[in-house]
Amino acid sequence: MDKSRASNSQIINGVAFFFSAFFLLSALVAAFYTGELGSVFYDWYLIMISPCPLVTDYLAIGGLASAMLNAGACGMTCFLFMILLKGESHANTLAGYFLVVAHCFYGLNFLNMWPCFLAPFLYFRLKQLDYKNNLHVCMFATSFGPFISEFLFRYTQKEPHVFGQANLTFSGVLLALLFSIILGFVIPAILPGARAWHKGYNLYNGGLAFGIFGFLVFNFMYKTMGIEPPASPQYINPIYDSFGHSYRVYGTVFFLILFSVCILSGFYLNGKSFRGYMHLVKDTGYVSNFAEKYGMPLCLINIGIYGLFFLLYINLVILFTEGAGFTGPTIGVILAALTFTAMGQHPRNVWPILAGYQLLYITTIFFCSANERELTWSISTQGYINGVAFATGLCPIVGRYGIRAGLAAGFMCASMCTATSALHGGFVLYNGGFTAGITALILLPILEHYVPTVREQMKSQSTLLKNMIALDETSPGRKKQSQDFHGSAGH
Repeated sequence: MDKSRASNSQIINGVAFFFSAFFLLSALVAAFYTGELGSVFYDWYLIMISPCPLVTDYLAIGGLASAMLNAGACGMTCFLFMILLKGESHANTLAGYFLVVAHCFYGLNFLNMWPCFLAPFLYFRLKQLDYKNNLHVCMFATSFGPFISEFLFRYTQKEPHVFGQANLTFSGVLLALLFSIILGFVIPAILPGARAWHKGYNLYNGGLAFGIFGFLVFNFMYKTMGIEPPASPQYINPIYDSFGHSYRVYGTVFFLILFSVCILSGFYLNGKSFRGYMHLVKDTGYVSNFAEKYGMPLCLINIGIYGLFFLLYINLVILFTEGAGFTGPTIGVILAALTFTAMGQHPRNVWPILAGYQLLYITTIFFCSANERELTWSISTQGYINGVAFATGLCPIVGRYGIRAGLAAGFMCASMCTATSALHGGFVLYNGGFTAGITALILLPILEHYVPTVREQMKSQSTLLKNMIALDETSPGRKKQSQDFHGSAGH
């Protein structure tokens, strides 16, 4: 076994354990901070039995402590699978872990994750694929958790859903199980194709594939069946309300500690230095696996620095514009922004996309002022905070096409980020990745047409990828090899 890869695997497992343990410890601290100590587990129960389309704020349903507990429990589940299954954890495993814990603050919980998480193992068993190498597929599948909650607690109910009541029906349980089994066989089939659509320029590859599949399922459930789609639930939490629906101080301190530990750990594991990090931030991020190229110690440093960079952005937009604060979704998307810090994301290729969001905001203000219209949103509105975290998945466009292309990508993504969730009813948690995928589909042909030098490079790269895929498909031992369904960066 390659020693460097074994070391990377151990560090990835260690990151999963540390983050999960930190959530659990934070749940205890948060219970004292908010005064929810006596109701944490009951609040967690409320989270698990509530319908949860985007963006259902788990701080409003349960509370800060119960949401942290939810993230810790789901994260520890992923960690246990990472260490109990034979084989090595890799960068995609870490990406899947970050997406799981991120959505534990809005939409994913310890109940609705299980059917989605376990279903792909049926496919792996049938195709004789390695469980550990494809564990990330199980993690990505949890994106459909809101569908499970919908089937269990609302879709088959004759009466409107009542908060705090879990009236299960046989048909609801049956639909949830059937849907999860379908997921287990559909997801591995649609993920590789989505990579071909955007040519590896959207790291959140699953977002595009899942968004389209969710669009099909949602419309069949409601439009085709002639059922009125449910309204987004509104919850009132007196404690959360007393904090102004924002735990900004707690959230900022929480992430400052978390990211500082990541930087210090990476510094120590990298021989007590930052040597090599400048090479990492000069990487284009396209078809790139930072863990393999630079090692997980530098990736840990990148997680910490990138995390602090994104935390600063969130705090600035909340400070200077009126909108959402440190809600459950806000905490979640800061974690989601870390997803590909070991596979393509770093501050240098992400900042132009963030600037693209600012550009749209300034442009909109200008036109609204010129036409004497009132602007009804800001870059700190919840939908735009959520959208920008996933728009960073377009960072390979910046790396390959430059800053102006990144500004255009951010601008376009921002203009669509609040509209795409309506296509799937908010039941696909990776909606931001869906929006980023659509942006790539629109922008890439334009870039390839008007940037000839890069276009020629892309033709060469495309030929290379096709040859690699063809070679893989004709390999005699293919069934026994790991199959990278996600293909976020073409690995």
